[in-house]
Amino acid sequence: MSSIVLLGSTGSIGVNTLIVAKRYNIQIEALVAGRSIDLLNQQIAEHNPKYVAIANESDTTKVNHPHVFCGDAGILELLELTTSPTIVNALVGYTGLAPTLKAIELGRKVALANKESLVVAGEFIDMSKIVPIDSEHFGLWYLMGKRPFSKLYVTASGGAFRDWDINDMQTATFSQALKHPNWSMGNKITIDSATMTNKLFELLEAKWLFDTSNIDAFIEKKSIIHALAEFKDGSTTAHFAGVDMKLPIAFALKGKIEEEILPPVDLLKMGSVEFLPITSERYPIWEIKQHLLDNPHLGVVVNAANEEAILKFEKDESDFFGMGKMVLNAYRKFDDVKARNIAEIIEIDREVRAYVK
Repeated sequence: MSSIVLLGSTGSIGVNTLIVAKRYNIQIEALVAGRSIDLLNQQIAEHNPKYVAIANESDTTKVNHPHVFCGDAGILELLELTTSPTIVNALVGYTGLAPTLKAIELGRKVALANKESLVVAGEFIDMSKIVPIDSEHFGLWYLMGKRPFSKLYVTASGGAFRDWDINDMQTATFSQALKHPNWSMGNKITIDSATMTNKLFELLEAKWLFDTSNIDAFIEKKSIIHALAEFKDGSTTAHFAGVDMKLPIAFALKGKIEEEILPPVDLLKMGSVEFLPITSERYPIWEIKQHLLDNPHLGVVVNAANEEAILKFEKDESDFFGMGKMVLNAYRKFDDVKARNIAEIIEIDREVRAYVK
């Protein structure tokens, strides 16, 4: 029987991964969670993992398990003890990078939902070990096959403020930014969706995964079309699917799926679909899109600045557009850095955070 290690078990990707694993009788060797201890305990009771890791040592006594590891170092220690061939990395943010690198070092396959791993250090990651868990990259992979393509596209929902007057966005609050029109996920990804940073990251991930800078994104408000591939012969294909992560997760865990995971999209109910441009007026981060794709080593700068800017927005120390200004400011300040190894990535990350703070 196959088994997996699941990092980020209490988030939406983690919860969906456990549903898929149960369906296919895949054992859970280890669970890694943050602070949602009640949900983690439910998962432990149902899936009986050998090892567990959590964010804070102070929560250890609340976890119903004899083998509990703590913090970032604890995750790496746990990975060393496991033997599962696949590690699902659904951690949020920069925290996810070290486990991705450790899993690859241990020769495992990484089913990757942690965007920041590739954004920050794509250059130093062996792509042959990565299977993306992401509607957009899954959609691209599904469309491409072995045919020569000329351009790839991913779609964006537009985020919580896509229909707001731009002047009102200036005073938008953290809680308003979390009201996504199409789905419910964690805080960080929802804020990144509102600023379009999420989509910038997906373009950068696609650059590493598919080895091309010829990538773009459009807004498609219904979130039914996730990706499009334009081929050298002049044809373009699109991937239609419901908003449900179980489809990419199932492929990442099984490799091949031959039965229904989601009901197909009802084209008649769907009505018309339109594609809209992403403008830097509404999404200031978009002005560096092409420069970042041409200089992907600067992903570490954008990510560090963005994570710090979100914390400031959450604490009311910045307005909504202030986040973008902080990121663009850091991007210009550190435009000459180029890491030669992971140690330098860690150093650049630290310097950028200190600057933004």
